[in-house]
Amino acid sequence: MPSHDTAYIGTAGWSLPRAWQDAFPTEGSHLERYASVFRGVEINSSFYRQHKRATYARWAASVPSEFRFAVKIPRAITHDQTLVASDVLLEVFLEEITALGDRLGPLLVQLPPSLAFDAEVCDEFFTTLRSLHAGDVACEPRHASWFDARADALLTRHRVARIAADPALVHNAARPGGWNALAYYRLHGSPRMYYSDYSLEYLTMIAEQLRSIDPRDATRWCVFDNTTLGAATGNALVLQRLVA
Repeated sequence: MPSHDTAYIGTAGWSLPRAWQDAFPTEGSHLERYASVFRGVEINSSFYRQHKRATYARWAASVPSEFRFAVKIPRAITHDQTLVASDVLLEVFLEEITALGDRLGPLLVQLPPSLAFDAEVCDEFFTTLRSLHAGDVACEPRHASWFDARADALLTRHRVARIAADPALVHNAARPGGWNALAYYRLHGSPRMYYSDYSLEYLTMIAEQLRSIDPRDATRWCVFDNTTLGAATGNALVLQRLVA
């Protein structure tokens, strides 16, 4: 397991593709085997459906003490409600994930491509979220209106990091923004999202960016979401070696 000053590098979900089986122990559940190699993972299934507290508790009990789960906020909040009047849904979700205990990492707020920046709506939503949750929060906006100084200032005020994404919607989207005490990279695969493998040259560039961030100043995450053909696992293993 990497040391505490190492970035949290991992994948969206903890599947173990056949091509990379040899990199993991043969014993234990998929999560236990995954967590023996990586230090963090992103729970994406929470975006689509609720999980019982007992499920989160079981996952937390399956991993080492320094392992962390980033958890995606439900689409009912971000896509169906578009951040509006979602107080009760937020309360239910946050109550469920408390079962992760100190294994809880950042919350991920992924927004629909159609959701433009609206200062009033966003301020109200993040004010509500911050009244209920003090931990790290990362936001992945996917509308071009989010990538300017005004949106960055609002996110910073609420201690919300804007993720660095690939493919990047606009130039600024490729680097972290918002609150600078969390640097969260989310790499979906390029040129074909969710499918494409990343080159060593690209992974080396990302490693250099992560190494340039002092871990005393910011918590560093990098999650690979190009999982469809299993590229994410291989990319994460390579990047972990490059950063270390």
